[in-house]
Parts: sequence; C-alpha cells; structure tokens
Amino acid sequence: MTYFLGIDAGGSHCRARLVDHSGTVLGSGSAGPANAGIGLDALFAALEGVIAQALGEAGLGSEQARAVQIGMGIAGITRPGVREAIAGHDFGLGTVTCATDAMIANLGAHRGADGAVLIVGTGSIAQLRVEGRDFAIGGYGFPISDEGSGAALGLSAMRHALRALDGRTRRTALSEAVTEGFEHDTARAIAWMDHATPRDYGAFAPLVMAHAQQGDVIARSIVEDAAGHIERFIETVFERGAVRCALVGGLAPHMRPWLRARTVAKLTDPLGDSLDGALLLAGFDPAG
Repeated sequence: MTYFLGIDAGGSHCRARLVDHSGTVLGSGSAGPANAGIGLDALFAALEGVIAQALGEAGLGSEQARAVQIGMGIAGITRPGVREAIAGHDFGLGTVTCATDAMIANLGAHRGADGAVLIVGTGSIAQLRVEGRDFAIGGYGFPISDEGSGAALGLSAMRHALRALDGRTRRTALSEAVTEGFEHDTARAIAWMDHATPRDYGAFAPLVMAHAQQGDVIARSIVEDAAGHIERFIETVFERGAVRCALVGGLAPHMRPWLRARTVAKLTDPLGDSLDGALLLAGFDPAG
C-alpha cells in the first residue's frame, strides 16, 4: 500500500498529515518553526520530528515508511543550496517532492486548479497558478517586503511608539501599550530591536488590531494602510491573470473587515488548507 505524507514547514510552525490512498488520516505531527532561515540542521530536526510523530501515530515501521510519498512546502526553500540539501537528505521515506509553503497553500486552496492565494500572516506573499504556470508576487522578506502583514503592523506600531516617546508625535493608547513592555524606555526598546525577528514584530499585531477596533487614531491609520497594501495585492493578482483568489493566513480574518466591499466580493473561500496542498504535491489523488 502507498501512503502520502504532507508537511507544511513555515516560519511559525511545522505540521504533518499522513493519509492512505483513500484519504483517511492515519497520523499527524507538529513542531515549532521550520523555515530554511533557522539553519539546515534545525530544519532537518523539525522535519524528522514531525515525520516520526506521524509515522508513530499510524503505527508504520521502517519498511512501511519506504512506501510513503512525501510532499513538503518549506518557507525559504528558494535560498541557495536548500533544495539541494533536502534532495540529498535521507528521510527514510519514499519519493520526496518539495515546494515553497506558499505553493502548497495555493494547491490546497484550489485543489490543484488555476487560482491564487494571498497569504497574510507574520509575512505576506501572493502565489498564483495561471494556465498551469506557478509564480509568486512579493514575499521578499521583512522589512523590504511583507506589506500588510503582522510584522509590518508591529513595525509601524514600534515606529509610532518611539516617536511618541520623543514627543515627535502624539501619545495614544497604542503607543503606551507598545512601550509598556520596555518600561517606556527608549534604550530598552532599541536593545530589543537589535535582535527582534519578524515573528517578534508580528506579536504586536493583535495589539494594533485591538486598538484600531477601539478607535485609536494611529492604530486605525496603521491598519488602514495595511488594508490598502492587501487590496493592491489582490488587484495585481487579477491583473496577472488569476481566475480566482483566496485570502488566507492567520491575519486574514482580522483584516478582511477592513477591506472594501468590492474587494471582498472578488475573493473566494479556499477549498482546502496547506496540508491538503502538500498531499497533492506528494501525489495523493482526492478522487481516488
């Protein structure tokens, strides 16, 4: 019997789902960050961890594992040398097929058909399939890219908070809430920024959204600016030939109410998630 294992390895978490030929879920796995940016050793450790969890839950031994076809979507796989390193690594499984995490999200959202996703989470990227051709828009990395994302919201909030401490702009409930964790001390904030990651900045996103909903003027302007970037992303997706577009990612449901009605009307609901896409990449056929 052939088995199929899908893995979604992203900047915040790594998930795995193991199914048989009929689509019955036999096992799953989860771990922390598993993007290429954490280093190959850490990446392989995370991948092997979720693989072991899924196989163990399914009760598959080493011989049966060789009958497992695997599809992986890995954030940062386009970095030089990463694909080659993965191709040369023995996971103890059968055929291994890799793609970006954005690509498996798009595959899952449209069940492999033409379409696009705009992923808005800690970062942001649009992934398209147009007449069978796959390509991405944006997603170049924070802070150059990732417009409309959680990290971008957090960066804007931090900028406002530091200006407010200087007296260069008005203090608001948002700026006070952001600097409270640094005891309203600029030096402490700067020390934090020296080592802060996109995920660290993204941790401020819920705070920004909450204050925007409460009417904080600066928070609203930050969220409205993010919504503008998301709308431009969506416009570009259709200009580039996409026949449909789904808005996905952890921040997506929170940003959707800030979009114009005509933009929301263009969006479609995803038919599946990233793990569904990873399973398609592995060769699983939902139709049997």
